Amino acid sequence: MSSAPRRPARLLTRRLLQLYVGLALYGASSAFLVRAGLGLDPWDVFHQGLAERTGWSIGTVSVAVGALVLLLWLPLRQRPGLGTLSNVFAVGLSMDATLAVLPDAHGALAQGALLTAGIVLNGAATGLYISARFGPGPRDGLMTGLHRRTGRSVRLVRTGIELTVLAAGFLLGGTAGIGTLAYAVAIGPLAQLFLRVFALPEPPRLPGAGPVAGGTPLPKPEPAPAPAPAGN
Repeated sequence: MSSAPRRPARLLTRRLLQLYVGLALYGASSAFLVRAGLGLDPWDVFHQGLAERTGWSIGTVSVAVGALVLLLWLPLRQRPGLGTLSNVFAVGLSMDATLAVLPDAHGALAQGALLTAGIVLNGAATGLYISARFGPGPRDGLMTGLHRRTGRSVRLVRTGIELTVLAAGFLLGGTAGIGTLAYAVAIGPLAQLFLRVFALPEPPRLPGAGPVAGGTPLPKPEPAPAPAPAGN
């Protein structure tokens, strides 16, 4: 019996595994940054600031903000995929679960090690779930939607969003610091590296056929981009 019919099924299984492992690791990596106490990525500075004000867990706030950002897709005519909807819930739940068992780091050495592990794990998680091609996260979709509607570059739109949520989160009491800067510098190269590591083979398509259901083409890189934080 030919193994050809099994190949799409195996590819789908691998894509689903990459999606959910990637989202779970993304939430865990965010928890690492929280426990390191040296500063979070811009969106989590915002989430933490809101958590301080509302009394909710940071993971719950992440879920709520993700759902609200998803509503902003409507006027931008963005279409969510399985990865988009899964992202809203999986990252926040994984973050809270990791925070429940991971203690705070004490001392510069432990903090630096946890910060480094969190940033590297975040890059790996980004490569995993984006390479699965099930749709962008709500925050990434907001970026690409604004890019299409305004005609501004992805880099400019992304920087504007990141600076806005970082400033708002800092004013609300979120933690920004050396870890925030380290994340901003390192996450771009790490995400690019792990996108290559976890890249999946393109499924065979008939000439003239449309994109694979649920698939999301990766954006073409802009010439000489400056390092920018990656979001979900």
